[in-house]
Parts: sequence; structure tokens; C-alpha cells
Amino acid sequence: MIRVGLADDQELVRTGFAALLDAEDDMAVAGQAADGAEAVRLAERERPDVLLMDIRMPVLDGIEATRQIAGRRELAGVHVVILTTFEIDEYIFDGLRAGAAGFLVKDTDAAELIRAVRVVAGGEALLSPAVTRRLIAEFTAKARRPREVPGIDDLTPREREVVRLIATGLSNEEIAGQLYVSQSTVKTHAGRAMTKLAVRDRAQLVVAAYEGGIVQLGA
Repeated sequence: MIRVGLADDQELVRTGFAALLDAEDDMAVAGQAADGAEAVRLAERERPDVLLMDIRMPVLDGIEATRQIAGRRELAGVHVVILTTFEIDEYIFDGLRAGAAGFLVKDTDAAELIRAVRVVAGGEALLSPAVTRRLIAEFTAKARRPREVPGIDDLTPREREVVRLIATGLSNEEIAGQLYVSQSTVKTHAGRAMTKLAVRDRAQLVVAAYEGGIVQLGA
């Protein structure tokens, strides 16, 4: 059972998402929060597998709430997905750097929402290829990247290649097909890269790849 938390200051949004999620046999709503501070308490209390987090909320915004959750080792199993109104939002990159596992546009259809929750609960980043390239390249360029990322030089050539492909938005299955290896091998390389770069999940691996120059801006 995938347990999902909902954090949004609009009750109608929370109610709609809750109805969709509760209708699935393998999902259950673990709790709701109307502001960022409540979202942090929800994560502490319920430890949901996935926490859908709005960016603009009172008391504590979604970015800071995500940062607080991601910064606590005991909450490592809580995967935050940022909710946004637009595909390209000035706060999304900040959300990813804060520790979010990905992002969803609020008006996404029901099937995509359910798929997204399953993807994140399964440990993969929720970043589509087109949006990933546009988003990360734009904001890393503004932030004067690349910068020195500890652990980058410790990656093996194969680990760098896997990280590069993850950063373009490919799934484990797609990477395995491109490199002619098994999905378990891809997971092993990705896991070792995350350990060396000291990142918590694949979304942070994407950020590190762009910041560290593994993927060139505009490529």
C-alpha cells in the first residue's frame, strides 16, 4: 500500500486529489496539511511514502517545508513531489535542490497523477525528458554553473554515463536498453553514484549532473 500525504492551502485541491488516490486499491491518503508547517508535522507523524507539496502556502512555503523534510535522516523514506501551476516555474529548481523527488503540474489528469505517485514511490525521479532539459539548463545557467560537486571525480566512466542518461529524463528500463545491460545493473550504478555524490535520490542526482558539468548546458 502506497501512503500519500497532501499539502495544499486549497481544500478543494486536497479533496480532489484525495478522492482520486483513495479510489486506487494500492493507495491510501495518509493525511492532509493546509500549510508548510503542517506538512512537516504530517511527514513526522505519518511518514507517508509520497508527499504532494504545493509551493505557495502560508506559514511555511513548500520549498522550505521540503528542505526541512529532506534534511532529516529519519524522514528519508518520505518522497516529496512539488505541485505547481505551470510546467516551468521559477521555484521548481529550488524545490529540486531542497530535496524534492520531482514535480507535477496541478492540472495533470487523473491517470498521470496515479502513475506519478507510483513512479516516485518506486524510487525514481519524476522528471520528464523535455521539461528536465529545459528546466535544469535554464536555472543552472542563471546560477553560474557548473560548480565543483564533491564526488564527481570519483565516478567511474559507466557511472557517469548512467548519471548523464538519468539527467536527460530516461527511466531505468530505457537506460538499460540503450546501454545493453540489465535494469538491476543500472540501479546498481545509479545507487553507487548517489552514494559518491551524497544525494538522496535520482532527482538530486539530476541536479548534481548539471551542476557538476556531466551534462552540458543546452545539450
